[in-house]
Amino acid sequence: MSEAWSHQRSVGSQNPADEISLGAISIGDTREVELRQLEYFLAVAEEGTFTRGARRVHVAQSAVSATIRKLERELGMPLFLRESHRSSLTEAGAALLPEALALVSAARHAHETVSQVRGGLRGTIRIGTLIAIANRGDAPDSPVVDLPAVLGRFHVTHPLVRYHLQVSPRGTAGHLADIAGGLLDLALVATTDQPPGVRTQQIGAVRWSFVCRRRHRLADAGSVRLEELSGETFVDFPLGWGNRSMVDRAFAELGLAREVPFEAADQATALGLIRHGLGVAFLPRAGSEHEDLAVLEVEGPPLLLPISLATPRQRPPTAATAALIQSIVRAARPSPTAVDGFA
Repeated sequence: MSEAWSHQRSVGSQNPADEISLGAISIGDTREVELRQLEYFLAVAEEGTFTRGARRVHVAQSAVSATIRKLERELGMPLFLRESHRSSLTEAGAALLPEALALVSAARHAHETVSQVRGGLRGTIRIGTLIAIANRGDAPDSPVVDLPAVLGRFHVTHPLVRYHLQVSPRGTAGHLADIAGGLLDLALVATTDQPPGVRTQQIGAVRWSFVCRRRHRLADAGSVRLEELSGETFVDFPLGWGNRSMVDRAFAELGLAREVPFEAADQATALGLIRHGLGVAFLPRAGSEHEDLAVLEVEGPPLLLPISLATPRQRPPTAATAALIQSIVRAARPSPTAVDGFA
């Protein structure tokens, strides 16, 4: 969760008249569990410590601890293993987690639906985005979608909508898991795969090229075949990222092995490693063209990285999320050479 929903406060408004109380949710027997308790439970579970969980919900740590202890008493079992530097879920906590996510998400959806009757879109949209997206305005290498520009325009039209924009250290794989788990409402991902619980809609593609330094044996070749690169040392992005999966798959389909001792989380770091002779890489042409580097086209099937919008399959979007999805799709530029991004 990003900004957890609370039945004690409205999303997008501090006016008490805008508040909506959903009371308590009954879980088994005659015990009652409040949405606030589930909100705090999710915050601690996802942040890993009571301190960070309290910070996320903007409540004193002592209040969060007391609320979760009350929840544990009501459920009759501990939910967390409390360690010195981390709090991990017990078996009971792990069993509660998906149920709590579903209940809080449903309450949040109900709140936002009722709020819209009072006029205007509102609510918080949790968005997963690519690690890096270049923005070159009206240059030929402009992005598939300029997400900051889309959000800026959307904010002008719908000022009561809030956003929580986040990246995942696991890249596309992390975003897909968070969509399926109810932690994100939508995400930009670098795949067209649709794992259980996820729907994807492709909005563009990225063409990737081979990048090496000028003194490399292939620098003046103009183009390169993957078969010529099996002995090279590669710089690449972490496992789970869409671009890494694309390149790994292309080599595997040809029965080729490759060595990847260097991982980078952004294009600038990858280019620095290449420039100092530590390896070669596949990168977008945009942002990779420098006087001391060579950018070569890949022969054969092009390395085209799909850029898609991922949304939950089983959970309908709120009106605000649906409107933002439409804005992103309308703004997308589906040219195969249009983006400089990582996922």
